[in-house]
Amino acid sequence: MKKIVSLLSLSFLFGCSTSNKIAALKPMPSENVPMVYKTTTSFVDMPMEITLKEIENQLNKSLSGLIYEDNNLEDDKSEMKIWKTGTIKLIEKDGKIQSILPLKIWSKFKYGTDFMGLNDTREINLNGTITLLSDAKLSNWKMNTTSKIEDFEWSESPSILVAGKKVPITYIINPTLSIFKSKVAKKIDDAIEKSCDFKPYVLDVLEKMSTPFVTSEQYETWFKLNPIEVYVTDAVLKKSKIEMELGLKCSMQTMVGQQPKISFNRESVTFKSVTKMPNKTTASIAAISTYESASRIITKNFQGKEFASGSRKIVVQKVDLWSKDGKMIIALDMTGSINGTIYLSGIPNYNSATKEIYFDQMDYVLNTKGILTKTANWLLQGTILKKIQENCRYSIKDNLAEGKKNMLPYLSNYSPMKGVFVNGTMDDFEFEKVELTNDAIIAFINATGKMNVKIDGME
Repeated sequence: MKKIVSLLSLSFLFGCSTSNKIAALKPMPSENVPMVYKTTTSFVDMPMEITLKEIENQLNKSLSGLIYEDNNLEDDKSEMKIWKTGTIKLIEKDGKIQSILPLKIWSKFKYGTDFMGLNDTREINLNGTITLLSDAKLSNWKMNTTSKIEDFEWSESPSILVAGKKVPITYIINPTLSIFKSKVAKKIDDAIEKSCDFKPYVLDVLEKMSTPFVTSEQYETWFKLNPIEVYVTDAVLKKSKIEMELGLKCSMQTMVGQQPKISFNRESVTFKSVTKMPNKTTASIAAISTYESASRIITKNFQGKEFASGSRKIVVQKVDLWSKDGKMIIALDMTGSINGTIYLSGIPNYNSATKEIYFDQMDYVLNTKGILTKTANWLLQGTILKKIQENCRYSIKDNLAEGKKNMLPYLSNYSPMKGVFVNGTMDDFEFEKVELTNDAIIAFINATGKMNVKIDGME
């Protein structure tokens, strides 16, 4: 009987020396971790161009039929009505805007003196095409022009009404056209300013761009832009286009969870004039990995690998990840000299060279360390932990590619509204930080690029 007991004891001791069973207390995941809310202040440079054709279209929409009416004869001894009779054409000429306007002008004017009633009135009819030359500039987001009449071309001879009949007066009207020039030019300048107020259009574009959009449906990731200030340089007429630099100071938010609310407020956006702006755009991209996918990838890293210390060996069969108190918990199911699950903690970080997420400051959690001290003190050696740590990493190249891919549609002839087109490029990414949620590891990456806005064909 003593021999049997001795054999059983020996067998037990041998078994313990070759394979120990551990049951470390599992660190439970953190509860009620808030949704990730990431905000960065960025400057978006958007060179903006407005075709002369677009201004022409807006001008023709603004001016139609009767475009001017003055029925007061007593203030300047004249009444006047002006009709637009055809399409206004705008042409660039020597850095200025040349306007060609088909007009019909009716005027009544008083001549003579009121003394003893020695006065009379006459009506004049003018029908033809007027050419104006305008200096153009953008002020307070409105197109301002200073126009001068360059030429009159009559489609029919100017005339006056005498006894109800039209009497040609071409030979006398040309020297007296100055009474019309200032009024016609002023009317055109006022119409251009009214029809070419771009501030509402800019606000409309910003409102559309501020609408949150999905960057990843699978991970419920949203991108939102909140405008703060808008800057603009002086406008330049060049190659039949009005060119200016449009700058946007904004906050860019990357969110995980439910769709963010639209919070755009037209009244809160400040407009400022500047002389120069940087030519770069910065955006924050979220590269998201669920714990499930990260666990699956890291598990593959351990396949076919043994971790040894002398005659003792372990094999990691499965890896699980979750977050607790701002740290990552790495659960390693292992077999060999130790059977069971050990728990490590670490802080996620990013390797920009390899585009990998790895875990820094990795160590055993306290309850695991206590178990190992009693049963497998050899596993606490730094060399084994270092080898394990080397395998606890995974690439986010695909995630970054997906994030970039999801942004590209908004940089490739994107039209937030009819007649407005946004184009741009996106350069390489620069790592900023890693955040942990209940469900995912999120690496925030800054992307730089360029953008431009073209206005052509608005309603």
